[in-house]
Amino acid sequence: MTSILTNNGAMVALQTLKSVNNNLEETQNQISTGKEVGMAKDNSAVWAISKSMESDIQAYQSVSDALDFGEATVAVASSGMEQIVETLKEMRELTVAGVSQNVDHDKIEADLDKKRDQINSIIGSATFNGANLLDNSVTPQLDVLGGLRLDGSDTITVTAIDTGANMDTTSIPALTNTNATTVLSEIEAMLAFAIDSAAQLGADSSRLSDQNDFVSKLTDSLKSGVSTMTDTNMEEASARLKALQTQQQLAVQSLTIANSAPSTLQQLFR
Repeated sequence: MTSILTNNGAMVALQTLKSVNNNLEETQNQISTGKEVGMAKDNSAVWAISKSMESDIQAYQSVSDALDFGEATVAVASSGMEQIVETLKEMRELTVAGVSQNVDHDKIEADLDKKRDQINSIIGSATFNGANLLDNSVTPQLDVLGGLRLDGSDTITVTAIDTGANMDTTSIPALTNTNATTVLSEIEAMLAFAIDSAAQLGADSSRLSDQNDFVSKLTDSLKSGVSTMTDTNMEEASARLKALQTQQQLAVQSLTIANSAPSTLQQLFR
C-alpha cells in the first residue's frame, strides 16, 4: 500500500543512510587519529587495559633511567679500580727491582710515594653525583631500582669497596735496601684485593646492563601490545572507508528514490 502520509521506504532508507554516515565518521576518525580505541566509549575494556599498560610503560622508563644512572655510577668506580690495579702493578715492578742491593732505593721510593698518592687520589675522586663506591665510608652501598615490585625484590644492590681497610697505602713502609720483600708482600696483597674488587664491580656493571636490556625489551613488548589493542589497522580501515563511501552513495540514491515515490500518485488522479 502506498500512502501520502507515511513513506516506509524513505524511513528505511533514511535509517540506513544514518547508520552508514555514523560508520563512515567513525572510520574517518580512526584514520585521522590512528587510534581504533582512543576513548573509553570506543571499547571500555580495551581502553582500561591499555591505560594500565601505558602506566607500566612510563614506570619502566623511569626504571630504565635509574639503571642508566646506576650503570654510570658503577662505571666510574670500575674505571677507578682498574686504574688502581695498573698502578699497583707498576709499584710491584718497582719493588721487585728494589730487591737488588745495587739500586737507588731512594729514587724507587720516590716513585712509589707518587703512586701511593695517585691511588689515594683515584679513590677520593671516583665519585658520581655524591656516590663513591671505592670508599664504603662515603657510600656503603648503592641500591638501584630494577623493576616494579614494591617488596624490594627487584632492587639491585652494589656493595662499595672497603678500600680504607684493605688499601691503606700508608701501611706500606718506605722502601729500603733491607725491607724490599716486606714492601713487595704488602703491595701484592693490595694488588690481589684490587683485582678481586675490579672483578666484583665488573660483575655488578654487567648485572645492571643486563637488567637494563631486559627492561628495554619489556617496554618495547608492552608498547607493541598497546599498539595491537588500540591502534588502527590502516589497511583494513582504508578498505572499510571505500566500502562505506560506496554504501553512502547508494543510500542517498535509495532515499531519493523513496522520496520520489509519493509523487507518482499524482498520475493516478489525472
